[in-house]
Amino acid sequence: MSNNNTNTKVMVPMYKKIAFGIGMLANQMFPAALGVFMVVLLAGFGFDPWMVGFLTFAPRLFDFIIDPIMGFITDNTRSRWGRRRHYVFIGALIMGISFLLMWQIFKENGVYFNFFYFLGFKLCLYLGLTIFSVPFVAMGYEMSEDFHERTQIMAIAQWIGQWAWVIVPWFWIIMYDKELFSNPEVATRTLAFWVGIPCMIFAMVPAFFITSKSTLDETSYKSISIRNIGGIFKNLIHEFKEAFKIADFRKLCFATFYTFNAFNTVAQFTFFIIVYYLFNGNQQAAGIWPAIFGSGGALVTTFLVIPLVVKMAKKIGKKKAFLVSQSISIFGYILLYFLFIPGKPYLFLIAIPFFSFGIGGLFTTMMSMTADVCDVDELHYGQRREGIFGAIYWWVVKLGFAVAGLLSYLILDVINFDGNLATQTPETLFWLRFCFSAIPIAGTLVAIFYMWNYGLTEDKLKEIQEELAARKGNSKTQSSAYLSGKLISLLKNGSINTSIDTELNQKSNSEIKTLYSEILNNGLHGLCFSPYVENQKAGDILSADQIKRRLDIIAPHTNWIRTFSCTEGNELIPEIAHQKGLKTVVGAWISNDKARNEKEIEALIKLAKSGLVDIAAVGNEVLHREEISEQELIGYINRVKEAVPNISVSYVDAYYQFLDKPNLISSCDLLLVNFYPFWEGANVDFTTSYLQNMMEVTKNVAQGKKIIISETGWPSKGETVEEAIPSEINAMKYFVSSQKWAKNNNIELFHFSSFDESWKALQEGTVGTAWGIWDKNEKLKF
Repeated sequence: MSNNNTNTKVMVPMYKKIAFGIGMLANQMFPAALGVFMVVLLAGFGFDPWMVGFLTFAPRLFDFIIDPIMGFITDNTRSRWGRRRHYVFIGALIMGISFLLMWQIFKENGVYFNFFYFLGFKLCLYLGLTIFSVPFVAMGYEMSEDFHERTQIMAIAQWIGQWAWVIVPWFWIIMYDKELFSNPEVATRTLAFWVGIPCMIFAMVPAFFITSKSTLDETSYKSISIRNIGGIFKNLIHEFKEAFKIADFRKLCFATFYTFNAFNTVAQFTFFIIVYYLFNGNQQAAGIWPAIFGSGGALVTTFLVIPLVVKMAKKIGKKKAFLVSQSISIFGYILLYFLFIPGKPYLFLIAIPFFSFGIGGLFTTMMSMTADVCDVDELHYGQRREGIFGAIYWWVVKLGFAVAGLLSYLILDVINFDGNLATQTPETLFWLRFCFSAIPIAGTLVAIFYMWNYGLTEDKLKEIQEELAARKGNSKTQSSAYLSGKLISLLKNGSINTSIDTELNQKSNSEIKTLYSEILNNGLHGLCFSPYVENQKAGDILSADQIKRRLDIIAPHTNWIRTFSCTEGNELIPEIAHQKGLKTVVGAWISNDKARNEKEIEALIKLAKSGLVDIAAVGNEVLHREEISEQELIGYINRVKEAVPNISVSYVDAYYQFLDKPNLISSCDLLLVNFYPFWEGANVDFTTSYLQNMMEVTKNVAQGKKIIISETGWPSKGETVEEAIPSEINAMKYFVSSQKWAKNNNIELFHFSSFDESWKALQEGTVGTAWGIWDKNEKLKF
């Protein structure tokens, strides 16, 4: 989110809203036309109902699988065009070509040839639809941060998109018009061009008009290389879990699934009810009534439902607007059961304005609410993942489509509907009408149940955005990201001579767990101390009780602890640690806040003079964050050295920050250096080699001074960095290998970290929260 002022409404230019809407027209036209044309497969090309059901279900299942993958890819794409635009263009091209080729089938080729030909191109169509629609929908979520502006964007998009449903029902009339086409099969082959080419162009419009900044220099995105395919799937599973942990998002998904699935299960019954019930199987007599039903509903949605739902959402909130619109639709479906009267087709027009509130109200509110949920995601996990949330939401929609497609033809089979007969039995027609009303009513009632306690109101969203804005204002001082691949770039031959710890790799997971426990129980040289408990963050005041409780937990397992600040309660840590027999590396937090720096330096000096500091660390990664100059930092270091000459004084940063700073090294009594093979993107099997190379390049500039590894570790969950995969077993493997390596080389090492820290999600995502030996609830993780 680029705008931190949550009190200022930033209007999206109308041309961008229209461009997004034109893309939505294409997004809805392809599946809408497909739904009408599919009838021809059953009645014209002689496909069995199970074939049509399979052709409906299988591509949707394929779509269902690849949507989340596309969401991950588009969220993490680095390109000069940003994360979305080029995918929208490519997907549009694939959709248009696949759609028109898919319908070039001929009856004389035989049912099974046509079946597999159609299936192949339909899979291509859905591949293109995914490549287009996932980044396209994410574009819409990103267009505004304003609660009501988001609804306006989605309303305009739905308004334009609804014209697909106004136009498409008339294809039924055109396809069966003998003056235009000799038969419906010829009609679909021709109409496929008239749908495929224009809609392909419509789909490309957002790529040209909804611009975005380059992401080439974005460092926070995850790797999407082919070699990291395993990491991608692992991340997807993890991101699915995180998304569904958000209760309001679960409610949106379940409500959409039941409403949309129920609607689409019976959507195709409309044609059959009108032709076979109202007109006794006479398609010519039915004339334009099937088209009037579909087109009339779309027109009502366009000109009545969407404007009313937008007004309701603004006045009573999105949730209540959804509940009201769905309740109206239930009334409409009840009316339809009674107003389908043979010989009086005009009566069903009375029900259309009511039942149209179902789907019209659903997507106008739900897409806007999904955009709101992305703010909740950023609050909890520190990431903007519109792509993955859009993919998951539409994944649910498409799952509903797939299930509905299968159920439609199963129901037709169960009620003995036969498309080859001129008339249907009274029992079949009764069940057609009953299912047409009962199934959507049942699905809508379940959706209302799920949404009844939806809690993301306008006031709540404003609080979230204000919190995000405040945290972004402070995030620069808390960043701890490293440079992937830095070590390789520093080595003369441009590569690391990686060697696997064969002894460790030959051990089973249970044996690694045993080694892990033995090393931990025998005691470590040092641990980085994490004092913040759940629902706290850096800057909150620490209590003596929480410090004592946490030090009681780790004291049996370490000889030293390292702290990061000397204010806001952190100044209590060294005394409590010394009381428990622990030695301390005490850090003063240095940043671009000079007033705070003075407090930190004075507090560090005071603690040192009290005999509570064994090593003083002046600053942590402040040069890495580029917040002060090297000379300013050296000035702070010299002040502490002069005040407490009998204590070793140093500075903490990534190893590569010391390589071209001889004056900084000269000012330090020893070097406190952070080694992170994980952030380098290292495979966990090669991390000992990384540690060794990091130590060697650091020794080359150390001026003979002692080197202490002030931080190193491996996360147990979160996002991958190239070949570095977070997992519990990898965290344990790294712990064992790094501790053995340090012991064998007489190196003093501080493991990062003692406890998991939820607050770090805002800077580093989930991966930043999972470096602890103990979890956030102070339970041993492994």
